[in-house]
Amino acid sequence: MPLLMIDLDNTLIDRDAAFAAGAEDFLRANHLPADDLGWITGIDASGHTPRPQVHAALAERYPATGPDRLRDFLDRGVAPHVRLEQPTRDALIQARTTGWTCVIVTNGRTLQQTAKIRNTGLDVLVDAWVISEEAGCGKPEEGIFALASARAGASLRGAWMIGDSPAADIAGASRLGLRSVWISAGQPWTETSYAPTLIAANAAEAIAKTLQN
Repeated sequence: MPLLMIDLDNTLIDRDAAFAAGAEDFLRANHLPADDLGWITGIDASGHTPRPQVHAALAERYPATGPDRLRDFLDRGVAPHVRLEQPTRDALIQARTTGWTCVIVTNGRTLQQTAKIRNTGLDVLVDAWVISEEAGCGKPEEGIFALASARAGASLRGAWMIGDSPAADIAGASRLGLRSVWISAGQPWTETSYAPTLIAANAAEAIAKTLQN
């Protein structure tokens, strides 16, 4: 069966919207200025800022907020707000119905990423998942893709990778000679040293395009 590897954050789910909603809850619960939302999302940088660095920035700005509250926000504050859109759900079901093996391949911390997968019901819509923290390696490293292949019991030969990150998802696929679909979110492709096989606006469209090729 062909292997379809799919990124989680800002691919299968709108991670940035969920983080912003979690940050709003954090500010409200701790009686902090609502106007700080932009500062928090800026520090987060779509999840690309290392968590210890985000924690340190929050602790410095909000010294009266205990470390447990800060840690709870960063570990658990996003997952309750994550949603799986119906078109994406339907596309995953279609992929598996037609014989594809679907595996989530995501960078991030095990606790938080697992919560997102389970809270959205993705755990029953995919065959397996791999999270960089527990895997000991992350995209674009070859090891995480090899582990995804092993867990799925499917070969990397003929596999596809879908994701929104040029550096992690598309570069990782390119290094292994895999085909890929970049989630553009309306942005142009600018990298010149490698390129995706296809470009799509969202995960549902990306999965549909993959099934057609």
